[in-house]
Amino acid sequence: MIIFKSINKLKKKVNIKANVGFVPTMGSLHKGHIALIKKSKQKCNKTLVSIFVNPSQFNKSADYIKYPRNLNKDLKILKKLKVDYVLVPSIKDIYKTKEQMKIKIKNEDKILCSKFRPGHFEGVLGVISVFLKNIKAKYMFLGNKDFQQIFLIKKYLGNKFGTKIINCKTIRFKNLLAYSSRNNLLSKKNIKNGILISGIIKKFHKQISRNFSKIKEIENIKYKISGICSRVEYLEIRNKNNLKTNINKNNFKIFVAYYFGTVRLIDNF
Repeated sequence: MIIFKSINKLKKKVNIKANVGFVPTMGSLHKGHIALIKKSKQKCNKTLVSIFVNPSQFNKSADYIKYPRNLNKDLKILKKLKVDYVLVPSIKDIYKTKEQMKIKIKNEDKILCSKFRPGHFEGVLGVISVFLKNIKAKYMFLGNKDFQQIFLIKKYLGNKFGTKIINCKTIRFKNLLAYSSRNNLLSKKNIKNGILISGIIKKFHKQISRNFSKIKEIENIKYKISGICSRVEYLEIRNKNNLKTNINKNNFKIFVAYYFGTVRLIDNF
């Protein structure tokens, strides 16, 4: 495993144009990340993992500061997985030039997380554009827990850099709660409550699949969830193909964002 501290050093030493899979992360690695890495190793000759906590995608500086970090633990996990290359760039390295694309999200896309976290996805798209423009990996692997993020990356960056984006399934505990780095900030009680919320939404999804008229009960589900967490930011049903509201029994997906104290979690079923 070779660790690089800058993109330029990576570009000089590695033939990225070969069959290389790229897994971008913000560290604090969990089983969701591990599944992405294993998928890359199956599909590609070499695998590159980046660890970079991107400040421009945080709405609040306090959230950026408290985001869980454990680089030494992450590197041990990556070494055990026999990852070929690891990129751990500094903020200065990523933002040192003007090559970061200034991407403005259209009003039609200011929904779900984008509605409640203004500037968040612009920050995500900006840093991903820097990575893809320089790294030019054959494939990039992303998890479906961040479904809206993948949708926007494909929409705004999809064909610009020649990297094919691979959606990978959300990895969950046996009790349905999705793996997330932010879970490290939760108490055991909140973990249990998160499990309850996942179960409620999963059950709701099954009910709609059997009887589409059940979507009318969404406000009741939102009320039920709000009694378990600190607050529900949104609970919406949208078309999984375009994130619009033209839904039917075959294309619907449930999206949720909720808080335990100051910790924000998202999911979709």
